[in-house]
Amino acid sequence: MRVAVQSQPFDLGAEVAGFTAGVRGAGAVVSFTGLVRDESGRLSAMEIEHYPGMTETAIAGIVDQAVARWALADALVIHRYGRLSPGEAIMMVATAARHRGDAFAAAEFLMDYLKSRAPFWKKEIGADGAEWVAARDEDEAALKRW
Repeated sequence: MRVAVQSQPFDLGAEVAGFTAGVRGAGAVVSFTGLVRDESGRLSAMEIEHYPGMTETAIAGIVDQAVARWALADALVIHRYGRLSPGEAIMMVATAARHRGDAFAAAEFLMDYLKSRAPFWKKEIGADGAEWVAARDEDEAALKRW
């Protein structure tokens, strides 16, 4: 299991290849990458803040839950912070399990947690100013499945 909270970009292909190469006893690997999206066409950047130490601990705790619940062979979470431009990778999740159902479910669980509960604060910056991103009802509702 690896959790990385970092400012620098990551190489998705290298991360997935390294993760897959290290997995033993799994028949499925699922990966997901989240990008900074610009729904309005006016986003210049997104700034992401966190508390070092607290954020990694919180994410590691939820990864431990996913590993136990779905008997994962391994899991990886990378989440970036700092100033990111539209289209940049903001995070990735990879899970490995004996069967694809568990790998997919665990990945979705982790993504839902990262979206709604991980201690990150996001600010959208555009030509007309900056605004903190508020929690969305649909993201909160997604957690109720688990």
